[in-house]
Amino acid sequence: MVLMTGHGGADIMTLRFAPNLSLLWADLPLADRFEHAARAGFDAAELWWPGDADAQLLPVLAARWGLRLALLNFDAGDMAGGDRGLAADPARSAQLRANVPAALAIARACGCTRLNLLVGLRQQQYPLEEQLRCARDNVAWAADQAAASGCQVMIEAVNSIEYGPCLLTTTAAAADFATRTGRDNVRLQYDVYHMQRMEGDLVTTLDAYWHLISHIQVADVPGRGEPGTGEINYRFIFDHLDRKGYDGYVGLEYRPSAGSPEESFGWLEALGRPRGSSASR
Repeated sequence: MVLMTGHGGADIMTLRFAPNLSLLWADLPLADRFEHAARAGFDAAELWWPGDADAQLLPVLAARWGLRLALLNFDAGDMAGGDRGLAADPARSAQLRANVPAALAIARACGCTRLNLLVGLRQQQYPLEEQLRCARDNVAWAADQAAASGCQVMIEAVNSIEYGPCLLTTTAAAADFATRTGRDNVRLQYDVYHMQRMEGDLVTTLDAYWHLISHIQVADVPGRGEPGTGEINYRFIFDHLDRKGYDGYVGLEYRPSAGSPEESFGWLEALGRPRGSSASR
């Protein structure tokens, strides 16, 4: 968090934000996305696994533009083609496990300590318990590798309305899954957009699972646009996160409702939220 001076001279903590470079400026080469994020005034970014070749560029780009990597996803397969993670697919466990050391090496080089591991889809050719056991084994194995670097593995519940029959679609299910891995460094990534679509009751849910939540992402409902374009009261959500003492980054995992990403960032100023702790470039 960034410390700011409030009324009466007391220091208060305010949130830090990290644009998701897999959704924002997605039409640009990866190098240009880092430049745009930095020039827009941010000091951090997050992204999905960009492919093996582009992943090798991440440490150089992060250093060049002074951006912290707040979150990196492990390989989740072909997201554009409908994949939603590899961990629960016995036929693709080897693909995931081959990616884990590479992703951790990139994360270490970027000073990133949070990596998101999407569990995947329900597949009818396997019994449900076999898939869950496969996923838990893969996540526990990844967490063991990550622990040596002081990294956490994030588990995320996502919405089945858009993403299809995913194994983890509620916060309770994700929390139970994370706990059953038996690894202290398996935590929750709470995506406000996905969970508003699946269960609502956002603040109560955040409070109930706060002890497990290590990363937060936002977008508005409907449409997955920027905060302020839908039904979620983000002023209330962000004020609540301040009161909770959230010290991670808030990932901006949205698609601009109109115009460029730069044009979409006006909601930050409207809510009195700084883009980053560093000055705009």
